[in-house]
Amino acid sequence: MLVRALRCLAPRRAPALWLPWRLPRWLPLWLALAGTAAASEQDCRLALVLAVDVSSSVDASEHSLQRRGLAAALTDPDVAHAMLDGGGPVALTIFEWSGRHQQNILQDWTLLTNRADLAAVADRMLTLPRSFTGEPTAIGDALNFTARLLQRAPICARQVVDVSGDGITNQGPRPQMVYRQPAFAGVTVNGLTVTGDDPRVVPYYQQEVLHGPLAFLERASGYEEFQAAMIRKLYRETRALVIGSLPQRHP
Repeated sequence: MLVRALRCLAPRRAPALWLPWRLPRWLPLWLALAGTAAASEQDCRLALVLAVDVSSSVDASEHSLQRRGLAAALTDPDVAHAMLDGGGPVALTIFEWSGRHQQNILQDWTLLTNRADLAAVADRMLTLPRSFTGEPTAIGDALNFTARLLQRAPICARQVVDVSGDGITNQGPRPQMVYRQPAFAGVTVNGLTVTGDDPRVVPYYQQEVLHGPLAFLERASGYEEFQAAMIRKLYRETRALVIGSLPQRHP
């Protein structure tokens, strides 16, 4: 009884208080990982959208040349140097387009940080089936789709869109109408025209499709030259951002 009484008289220990500096053990690791992801995204120097025409004017053999040319361009040594050695990653997404409401993503947004990343995207271009066949040409709708892609793009210093095709719009809004959207403020839209069937395609792209700072047009005389034109275009778009010496293969 005496021991029990003494225990009652002894001062009780105050309950442990939760203090701001008593953090869960997992929180520092979570913050470090989140900071790394945010830093890698903020360091992105270029968000690049490749919009590839697969309308009815592109037959099966031309589509094959287009896909193989795109894959080869992505793994070209000079393009890889320009993309990867410029002081920050490039974010890339690729989709095929045709008529109204006909756009299909082949590669969603991905940060390219090494040659293995480029090779993985190139492999997808060689294995995925064609998105659409026998449909109209709706460049304006493709650009509307691009605006939605840009809204959820990684945070990058610049945003550039590449539209490639062999014909002019025959369905949907004109590109210049689409460019009135706020999403295209400060965005550069370049073009790659494949000439052959429609002589109007080059002046149309020059007047309607090109948009924004330093926009330019590359030309391919037939789909046999698509790969070379795509290499020139990708290299030109990224080489100005590369610090240091540059290869001279693609003047």
